[in-house]
Amino acid sequence: MSDRTVAATPADNQEAISAWDGPLFDRFVQFRPVIVGGLAKHGERALELYPPNPGDRAVDIGCGFGDTAQDIAALVGPEGSVLGVDAAPRFIETATEEAREAGVSNALFEVVDVEVGPLEGPFDYAFSRFGTMFFNNPVAALRNVRHAMAPGGRLCMVVWRRKLDNEWMYKPQLITEQFVTKPEDYDEPTCGPGPFSMADADTTSQQLLIAGFSDVSFTRCDEAILVGRTPEEAVELAMAIGPAGEILRLQGDRAAHLHDQVREAIIEGIAEYTTPEGVMGPASSWIISARA
Repeated sequence: MSDRTVAATPADNQEAISAWDGPLFDRFVQFRPVIVGGLAKHGERALELYPPNPGDRAVDIGCGFGDTAQDIAALVGPEGSVLGVDAAPRFIETATEEAREAGVSNALFEVVDVEVGPLEGPFDYAFSRFGTMFFNNPVAALRNVRHAMAPGGRLCMVVWRRKLDNEWMYKPQLITEQFVTKPEDYDEPTCGPGPFSMADADTTSQQLLIAGFSDVSFTRCDEAILVGRTPEEAVELAMAIGPAGEILRLQGDRAAHLHDQVREAIIEGIAEYTTPEGVMGPASSWIISARA
């Protein structure tokens, strides 16, 4: 792993990076078996629709733990390579260590803030699974990606569709807001624009076109995801990660006395999603393809 990072990180980016490298990393580690398994279903569908070619040089944007980068490394084969980038150093450290342990020799990982720094291409293929929604300046970030791509290279990214079609996040948010709302003043860092910033296809398409991409297409993927192996785990995840978790985290001790009430209400609200396999929350994403 290179320890190169970008020095000129804007203040708003630094806040988001602090959140992802701090409390959100800790919570993603805690719930990793559930989170990664759920997200993987949408990422796998995207790679089925728009796979890289053997021998491609690929980049995985917002690579997190690096599991998707390892999948891409297998698809491009030993003649290809994948660079996983993330702005949060702790994710990159984990991704690097796990790829090494798995014996994946054609995947490397770097700390890069894509909104600021140039990527060292050219890349034939760029992928992102639920990473681009957190760009504070999506056009600048997407333009940096496009500049790093070979002519005709493909961008494939997966983003959440609207809240109404993602009840696994939205329903706990609505329930939580019956008891407590996001504070106007808080000391904790936030994760950026949030998971639904690219839900509108028209807006996101325009951002891609302004950034220099062409042949933009959207494919809807409706795939329920496991949000907890038990109702209790699903509630703990909802109260730790996503819009509901963000509200409670930013309120901190001021809302601690309400947690039991929120927990009971969410358990009741998600009862309909409980199956013998666990709590399966309705989820919907856009699989977006574009050409450089």
